[in-house]
Amino acid sequence: MIHVDCDCFYAAIEMRDDPSLANRPIAVGGLADRRGVIATCNYEARAYGVRSAMASGHALKLCPDLLILRPRMDAYKEASREIHGIFRTYTDLIEPLSLDEAFLDVSGCEHFAGSATRIAQDIRRRVWQQLRITVSAGVAPNKFLAKIASDWNKPDGLFVITPDQVDDFVMALPVTKLHGVGRVTAEKLKRMGIQTCADLRTWKRMDLVRDFGSFGERLWGLAHGVDDRVVQVESRRQSVSVENTYDRDLPDLAACLERLPELLEQLSGRMARLDSGYRPGKPFVKLKFHDFTQTTLEQSGAGLGLEDYEDLIAGAFARGKRPVRLIGVGVRLIDLRSGFEQLRLF
Repeated sequence: MIHVDCDCFYAAIEMRDDPSLANRPIAVGGLADRRGVIATCNYEARAYGVRSAMASGHALKLCPDLLILRPRMDAYKEASREIHGIFRTYTDLIEPLSLDEAFLDVSGCEHFAGSATRIAQDIRRRVWQQLRITVSAGVAPNKFLAKIASDWNKPDGLFVITPDQVDDFVMALPVTKLHGVGRVTAEKLKRMGIQTCADLRTWKRMDLVRDFGSFGERLWGLAHGVDDRVVQVESRRQSVSVENTYDRDLPDLAACLERLPELLEQLSGRMARLDSGYRPGKPFVKLKFHDFTQTTLEQSGAGLGLEDYEDLIAGAFARGKRPVRLIGVGVRLIDLRSGFEQLRLF
């Protein structure tokens, strides 16, 4: 398994197309005076603490010389198409995660006698040669480890975890590196005395299931280097949603409710463009408060009318009771082709 991840992709395209931007801190994202957010930044900007998903205004406080460029999505999509064209010369088993990263199953590839390491090296060489941007790659027996490996030697790096290295490598991993372990779960694990996968391995599977539900099963597997997920070549839509960040914080629930009709009209337009393989399921909403905390709420059995979304907004607002900077509304989709429901929240 190979995981390929472009290095600061949007920013790299901008520096490639305008060499005068090289060696200065730049970011791609929304403007600070429009309450924008950083989509990505180069490594010069990261040295100041600038990060993706950071408010542009805060980024400028950390790095006053930061140049924030508006996204050029057409250029990024074109570069992504070229990169995927390179991927397809080695395998058709490609699972895109975004424009700039993907999993590749090269187990059936005949290039380089099937060596995933040499294939990853050649992909990196060809991307640089053809597009003049760098990518990092991770090679490992499964998705979980390949994704960690691709980040290990960034930027412009390659890291390989062979099957006989898996056990020692995983034992030393902090649990914060495990897929699905966020801040809250990491804090809970720390209170339990679990900071590394070696610590996690001392716990029985059933005890982890008791304390973490079904995710406990996943934790146990990852701590032992097990990840049976296969490359998903066809990515079916799991939800449809719209969201908007407001120039001024919405001070109260009434102000949030006033914005709903416009958002629902946009959502209706997007749903009308779905193919016949989907049926609408649960409605859900997302609120991001002025301090960048956020909450998502959905309701089984609820309808898709204005009143249904008003109830969800009221419930979500009650969790924070603070001014709101972003509202999102969406619908969970039932994939009639697969016969089961899937969910991805924004």
